[in-house]
Amino acid sequence: MQPIAAASHESFKLDELSKADSYKLLASVIMPRPIAWITSRSADGGLNAAPFSFFNIVSSDPPLIAVSFSDAPDREGKDTPANIREHETFVVNLVSRELAEAMNTTATNAPRGTDETVLAGLTLSPSVIIDVPRIAASPVSLECRYYQAIEPGGTSTIILARILCLHILGEAFEDRNRLYIDPRKLDLIGRMHGSGGYCTTRDLFTIERKSWPLK
Repeated sequence: MQPIAAASHESFKLDELSKADSYKLLASVIMPRPIAWITSRSADGGLNAAPFSFFNIVSSDPPLIAVSFSDAPDREGKDTPANIREHETFVVNLVSRELAEAMNTTATNAPRGTDETVLAGLTLSPSVIIDVPRIAASPVSLECRYYQAIEPGGTSTIILARILCLHILGEAFEDRNRLYIDPRKLDLIGRMHGSGGYCTTRDLFTIERKSWPLK
């Protein structure tokens, strides 16, 4: 293989930046980020829906996801992490392009206790294992149970959760018997920079994994 030339970079020491500038740079370079559109239930039974993009799967055995929550500047904590700690179960719904506007509606800083599923006109379906409903139009929903919280300091809380059940859009399967999914049919979107930027996931390319010795 031909040597790959070095690029010109600028370097930033994060502990020398303000929190706002650090977030701005991180959110602008670590992308696209999948969106966890979380439905949760409070201890008194109230429903909540909100999107979070500091999210990903971190293990398949056991099947674990991680979601990071930052403190809300205009209130004491956020509904979603409080609900997860109290109720211990929640649903991560993934966001298709056609659901982007509804997802954005649920991101508003509505008063505590507001049911954003009603605000966004969402239809809900019951989950199989837990008593928190999923968003019926979402192409993928993950029923989850609280596993562990990590308090790294600062303003963030990271919650690990175990996936208990997967709901996947039936027409997205290219081969149901082999569990092959056509990602284009899921039509998921991802979060880009921190100021309303999103991307689609339909522009795909394939690179075959190489075996040793390289040829």
